[in-house]
Amino acid sequence: MKFHYPNGKKYVEATLPSKKPKAKPKQVSYSNRGMTLEEDINETNQFYLTFQKAVIHKKPTPVQIVDVHYPSRSAAVIKEAYFKQPSTTDYNGVFKGRYIDFEAKETKNKTSFPLQNFHEHQILHMESVHKQEGITFVLIRFSLSEEVFLLPYEALRVYWDRMAGGGRKSIKREEMEEKGFSIPLGLHPRVDYLKIVHQLYF
Repeated sequence: MKFHYPNGKKYVEATLPSKKPKAKPKQVSYSNRGMTLEEDINETNQFYLTFQKAVIHKKPTPVQIVDVHYPSRSAAVIKEAYFKQPSTTDYNGVFKGRYIDFEAKETKNKTSFPLQNFHEHQILHMESVHKQEGITFVLIRFSLSEEVFLLPYEALRVYWDRMAGGGRKSIKREEMEEKGFSIPLGLHPRVDYLKIVHQLYF
């Protein structure tokens, strides 16, 4: 099945690696499970939902189907589709009666976070949420060290405006540590970002 992004580029699905012979079982390390930030957040959100702490979900991306193949009357196979519009942010929901809306990003860079990972429409969306007194922020993960930071929108906007004015095109690690809030990785929940949200906004 073919997917196309709003800019016309094709979506290429990653192929699964071929199966290798089973190696000796290694000791399980919960500090480095190779999970993506999205997987960690989804697991965390399920924990919040199960224990009625919050209702937060990943936003679905609207898709327009343009080519469908019908191999039989009872079956349909989508052959080609397009992502209808650029996404806003990754997650939204409600926490303690407040609307919450945030983006999640990862980088392999050790010393800074490139601002090119954000799109202008995402910044504008967060600005709109902020003006309506919603809670909005970004979760940023340095994947090599598996460190996760919550950066409030107000701080992100300062760095975005600095770049727009011809300044630095990334957020230095030191700036992230100064303006952001480190989230230690756990088991249940995996990334307890609401603990920081509660401290900041309640």
